[in-house]
Parts: sequence; structure tokens; C-alpha cells
Amino acid sequence: MTTSTRPRSRGASIRHSRRQLGSTELVYLALVGVLVIGAVLVATTGGNLFGQANLVDMLTRSSLLGFVALGQTFVILCGSLDLSVGYVMALCSLIGATTMAGDPAKVPLGIIAVLVVAAGIGLLNGLIVAVLKVNPFIATLGVGLIIKGYLDTNYKGPAGDVPASFQAFGYTRIGFLPLSTAVMLAAVVLGILYLRRSRTGYHMFAVGGSMEVARLSGIRTGRVLVMAHVLCAVAAGVAGLLIAARFGTGSALVYSSGYDLDSIAAVVLGGTLLMGGRGGIAGTLGGVLILAVLDTVFNILQVDPFFKDVLRGVVIIAAVAIYARRQIDRKASRPRFDGGSPPGPPTPTPDSPVPVQQGVSR
Repeated sequence: MTTSTRPRSRGASIRHSRRQLGSTELVYLALVGVLVIGAVLVATTGGNLFGQANLVDMLTRSSLLGFVALGQTFVILCGSLDLSVGYVMALCSLIGATTMAGDPAKVPLGIIAVLVVAAGIGLLNGLIVAVLKVNPFIATLGVGLIIKGYLDTNYKGPAGDVPASFQAFGYTRIGFLPLSTAVMLAAVVLGILYLRRSRTGYHMFAVGGSMEVARLSGIRTGRVLVMAHVLCAVAAGVAGLLIAARFGTGSALVYSSGYDLDSIAAVVLGGTLLMGGRGGIAGTLGGVLILAVLDTVFNILQVDPFFKDVLRGVVIIAAVAIYARRQIDRKASRPRFDGGSPPGPPTPTPDSPVPVQQGVSR
């Protein structure tokens, strides 16, 4: 019996060692594929996708969407959603520009004003979702429409004046790396550490996995949801500051640029489940880079803007379909027994929901 059991146990361990790629690894593998295909297509027209101008364009595109998608990841991990980010960006660009009023000494005041207003909007979104139990789609869309009405009523065009010292945030480069992209990457690193090292970060995975189980385990789910929405709005506010730095003024028409849906697309493309509980910021960054590369390639090839949206939609649908199929295959191939040993507790990974234990401190 002993000799017959050992081969099965060894074979089972070998099978377990051959794990499928996680969603984060898969999205970066897709990014490499997109880069290779894009480089070949651009080369057929006599161009170079990896020329400095094109690299700067890709990184510049990724920085603005990256801030918004970073915040969107927090709320989607909690099983929520935020459709007000585009309106928050527009409002914050105007608040920052009008507060600075061309005076370099008022730059800190403008930044603080933007962060406070953005955090207040996120707090409002979170309270409506967590306390009033309004569907996040309806709640954040309603708040966004309120902001839109205010913008359309009070701003008929650009307003404010951003000092040249702060405009450097939008145009300064370190080699081929824009300063805004470097700041966005630093925010991504902080976001990853927040999710992996902080208690609230783990609670976000738990709330997204099952809010009822998280509540019964002692997690204050309302606080977690509110915090996720506050972080999302603050990230959108930083994106609004970046817009003001690039334009040199605030713009009320930013909300029509589609950053709300693009940020959701980047998060889902990065492997985060729209129902919450699984995913991460590292994958979101990969999704942002894929969309930025696609936009740059389409612009170089002079693809029709309407057809560009069709191609982006096809890529997003295909990626989500692949993720869904992998989840089905993974569940279907999960072994019932492991060499006769009783199954142990699952090991949490960044792409899997964190198990919630009883007695979690508040």
C-alpha cells in the first residue's frame, strides 16, 4: 500500500506544480503580444513603434488613464463601481486651475482644494452605496450627473490659469519617461502595497468575494466600501490636476472623453473580476498599457476613429471571454483528492479572494 500510494502522491504534486498562468501574468503576456504585432504593423508603413516619440506618446496616454483606473480598481475589487470619475476629473481640473489663478504660491492650495473636494465626492458616493444601499451604478451615475449639471451651468468653456511651475507636471520628461507617468507608477506601487500589506486592503478582497460572509466575520463592510470610493475619487482628482497641468487651464468638457468606461475596461482587461473579490492593481496597469499601445498604433496607422472603437471593443470582449473560460476550466479540473491527503486551507494570491477568518479586529 505504501509503494502504491507514493507514486500517486508524487504525480499529484507534479500536476499541482504545473499551474496555469494567473490573470496578471496573462495580461502582461498579452501586452507583449500587442507590442510585437503593433511593431510589425507599424514597420510595414516604414515607422518604428519603439521610437522615442511613440514611446513618449504611449506613456503619456497611460499616465492619465492609469490614475483613473487605479482608483477604479479599488471599488471594483469591492464589487462596486464608479461612473462619476469623468465628472470628478473635469470638476477638479477647474477647481485646481481657478484656485491657482496663475500664482505659483497658490499651487499647494490648489492641490489641497482638489484633494479635499475629490475626497468629499468619494465619501458621498460611498455613503450612498454603503448606507442607503443604492446600486453603485445608479448612485455614482446620479452623483456624476449632479456634477455635470453644475459644470454646464457655471462653466461655458476653459477657466482658471495654471502656473508654469505646475505645468511641468504635465510636460516634464526624465529621458523618454514623462514625469506624470513616473508619478502614476509610484502611485501604482503604493496601491499594490496598500492592497497586500494593509488590513483594509485585505478586507476589500473579502468584501468583494462575499459581503455577507465578510460582515459575519466582523469586517465593517460599510467602512471598506466608503474607503474604496474615497480612494477612487481622489485618484480621479489627481487625474484632473494632470489635465489642468497639460492644458494650462481647467476644462469642463473632460467628462465627455469617456474615461469612466475606459477605466472600467482597463480594470477588467487587467484581470479583475467585475463582480469583485479577485484581481489587483498590477493587472490593471497591464490593461492600461495595452489600451495605450493600441491607441498609439491606431493613430500611427491612421485608423478611422469609429473603427478604432470597434477594435478596442473586440479586444476587451475577447480578453474577458478568455478569463471567464480559464475560470471555468480551472474549476472543472480541480482535483477532488490530493494523493489521499485531506485538503488544506487555500493559499491566498493577489488574483484570488482573501479568506476571511472569524474574529477579525475592527
